[in-house]
Amino acid sequence: MAEEPDRIGPYYGPKKTFGDKARGIGKAFTTKDGLIGQYDYAFLFRPNLPFMTKARRAAPFFGLHDRMPVVLALLLGFQHALAMLAGIITPPIILAGQGAANLTPDQQQYLVSTSLIVCGILSSIQITRFHIYKTPYYLGTGLISVVGTSFAVIPVATGAFAQMYATGYCPTADDGTKLPCPEGYGALIGTTTVCALLEIALSFMPPALLKKFFPPIVTGPTVMLIGLNLIKSGFEDWAGGSGNCLARTPTGPASLCPAPGAPHALPWGSAEFIGLGFSVFVSIIICERIGSPIMKSTAVVWGLLVGCIIAAATGYFDRTGIDAAPAVSFIWVHTFPLTVYGPIVLPMLAVYITLMMESIGDITATCDVSRLEVDGRLFDSRIQGGVLADGLNGLIAGLCTITPMSTFAQNNGVIALTRCANRKAGYACCFFLLIMGIFSKFAAALVAIPAPVLGGMTTFLFSAVAVSGLRIIATVPFTRRTRFILTAAMSVGLGATLVPTWFTYVFTYTGPNKAKLGFYNAITLVMQTGFAVTALLAIILNLLLDEEIEEEEVASLSARETEVTEADGTGIRGVSFEKDRVTDVQRGMGSREDSVAEISKA
Repeated sequence: MAEEPDRIGPYYGPKKTFGDKARGIGKAFTTKDGLIGQYDYAFLFRPNLPFMTKARRAAPFFGLHDRMPVVLALLLGFQHALAMLAGIITPPIILAGQGAANLTPDQQQYLVSTSLIVCGILSSIQITRFHIYKTPYYLGTGLISVVGTSFAVIPVATGAFAQMYATGYCPTADDGTKLPCPEGYGALIGTTTVCALLEIALSFMPPALLKKFFPPIVTGPTVMLIGLNLIKSGFEDWAGGSGNCLARTPTGPASLCPAPGAPHALPWGSAEFIGLGFSVFVSIIICERIGSPIMKSTAVVWGLLVGCIIAAATGYFDRTGIDAAPAVSFIWVHTFPLTVYGPIVLPMLAVYITLMMESIGDITATCDVSRLEVDGRLFDSRIQGGVLADGLNGLIAGLCTITPMSTFAQNNGVIALTRCANRKAGYACCFFLLIMGIFSKFAAALVAIPAPVLGGMTTFLFSAVAVSGLRIIATVPFTRRTRFILTAAMSVGLGATLVPTWFTYVFTYTGPNKAKLGFYNAITLVMQTGFAVTALLAIILNLLLDEEIEEEEVASLSARETEVTEADGTGIRGVSFEKDRVTDVQRGMGSREDSVAEISKA
């Protein structure tokens, strides 16, 4: 255990030489104190059963610059990696699956592997924090700010792929079956790469100005509608899948899920599918109730594991993809033609603005649980470096064939639970993510997970996104102005989420002008993307509507001279008081009886 477990500031002692660092590394790996330390490892694995006594003593806190045992760093890093796992693999599985690009199984496996690898590499950038030479700017936060593939891009991407298939950009078979569309996926990541420049540019703005344009009244409803939109796809998978089988036709390729001839194929919405997803959902709840600290922070993964075991035992798994997968994989094993798809430029810009505001909130929370200051110049520089790294990570991810990255919030729960904010645990997390991604058999097993099992997990994850938006909204004081902004912004955004085809038939142009057609498609896609409409309306209304000064209702006393008497020649006036009717809450002072007593004494 560290000699100063509560020290959270940087080390200001004499600068260590290379020999000092080498001896420190050797001591860490060759001594008991360096390898294991005095940490209570049983704390991480002690379940929360009703009949067990709970420990009264808190585990020691490991600050940002503290020394910590190697085994503990590896163990907590693995816990961070497990907490991220479900969030990292979900976007590539959805975007490469039947509801989006319909890529081949080997391409789907590649994207899951590459997502894990890229997240491990780019998380290390956020954790390290580089100073940009001869400037006051930084790259990265210097905290355990891990990044993963963003959920925010899924609504835009699924809408874009539906439009691509409808306009002929992506191929379709004669019977209406959607064929693999690597060109469409290349257009998606090409567009995200270009749009990442917006977040990079915004990172150099003063944080106070960013908060003015994008306050919680803007980001809260935006994040909440992203979650609400995603829940639909999670629920579709829970019932069998989000591809062609959703139509539930009597015959043909859409009659069974995932497809006719697949192991244990059933019609969409069958009770067996519902039960599989329910097993995942219930397992997550059980882990939260009786699980140990390490199980609670990885409850989603444990729920997924239980669902996979049940699915394998009942014959739902298809292992042909696992057997055919190569032993190892890396970035650029598969490539996609990068282009810019005009109709999704505007929605993607809205996505990056949302990612920027998510990043600011997550970095603030990470500073808080890491026992670091949440205001001042150092905090502002962490915000600036984090937003810059977030935008740069989105650009690099696109060049590495992966959709945009975002700072993950769930790892803040791991920091708070384990009382470890040390960056060594963050680097260990990056190491485990790289290992998971390089060995592609692991990714192939994840791709082979039946849709109902995946749906039970993703429905929970997507609901957590919506609740995060609700939490942001809860920080906004509810005045007449804020209620009006929320009502106006969410009325159109929520309507577009529930009825996404409402704007489909507004533009009827079918001429040869592709630029004009693309412009109309862009407007249509924006208007059909609920969170983009909400964000735009909230920004405009927040800037247009003036702040209202709410008058505080306070108690007042009115003195009315009702009678003047002369008594004993003293000339004292008799004054009667009338007390205005106010509630205790309005007065903010004790009970009504106490107030009357005070007045009487006066």
